[in-house]
Amino acid sequence: QLVESGGGLVQAGGSLRLSCAASGGTFSNYVMGWFRQAPGKDREFVAAITRSGGTTYYADSVKGRFTLSRDNAKNTVNLQMNSLKPEDTAVYYCAAKRSIYVPSTSSEYNYWGQGTQVTVSS
Repeated sequence: QLVESGGGLVQAGGSLRLSCAASGGTFSNYVMGWFRQAPGKDREFVAAITRSGGTTYYADSVKGRFTLSRDNAKNTVNLQMNSLKPEDTAVYYCAAKRSIYVPSTSSEYNYWGQGTQVTVSS
């Protein structure tokens, strides 16, 4: 089970920190990813992290602004979002896949959270 938290309303240029708490498995066996979906658009990749947390991957649109990290002792993954833009507005989803490699397509992830709304006002 994945449970996201930390969404909300923020002004452009502001910051938010999303968290995802996992339960029900050995967390360190899972690659973790974040996706987002804006109204009328497809779900898109935001960031992903390897099982150890040693390597992260980002969409070009968030590179340099978002930072993904994980704490395998606490079964959590965190997405720090800085310099937010109105185009970052979306529902953000945490996802997990028991895997060695790190996928960037939503269809490859097996487990999903319920999503948390992020709204960035201009």
